[in-house]
Amino acid sequence: MTSGTTNQRNRAQRHPRADGERTRGAILRAAASLATLEGLEGLSIGHLADAIGMSKSGLYAHFGSKQELQVATVEEAERVLQAEVIAPALAARPGLDQLATACEAYLSYVERRVFPGGCFFAATALEMGTRPGPVKERVAAIQSGFTALLRSYVVTALEQHELPAHEDPDRLAFELHAILLGADTKFVLNDDPAALDLARAVVRHRLGLDNSNASES
Repeated sequence: MTSGTTNQRNRAQRHPRADGERTRGAILRAAASLATLEGLEGLSIGHLADAIGMSKSGLYAHFGSKQELQVATVEEAERVLQAEVIAPALAARPGLDQLATACEAYLSYVERRVFPGGCFFAATALEMGTRPGPVKERVAAIQSGFTALLRSYVVTALEQHELPAHEDPDRLAFELHAILLGADTKFVLNDDPAALDLARAVVRHRLGLDNSNASES
């Protein structure tokens, strides 16, 4: 009898916690989407509450301040980037295949409008660049981490002789990231998928994949 009562009490305690985590997750997904349209600075608890039809007091139960909400939103956007872009790349064959997969996964993530305003980090990087603090630091770290990941794939591709020996890993990673960011901007600004198709062609050319395909045909 005591054991049964204890189990019921434990289940009752777990359900509210699980419900709270689901609610928090839903809030953060909405916040990340809204931030790509109106910026992280526009992401106040009051504004978000109005946008998702929730009371301010309900939001304050999850986030005690605007900065806490912003940081949590950046972390949610990072989770999405990991799932949408980095996980497919990690699953690819090390080297050139990982590099090409990372670029394609990024362009697909933009094209499918995972966030309505394009890549979250492209949308918020310039906004937060002039605002020192933990939010800027986190956005900058994630951007730098993605470039570093591309660089690591370049290094592996060089070690496997999949790229010309004269390639500079820092330069190529920078170029590829710039192409991806430029494609995101053009796509969002003009609502034109042709920008993404052009980026795909430029990436393949830069990696020598169009030449290899031509030689195989």
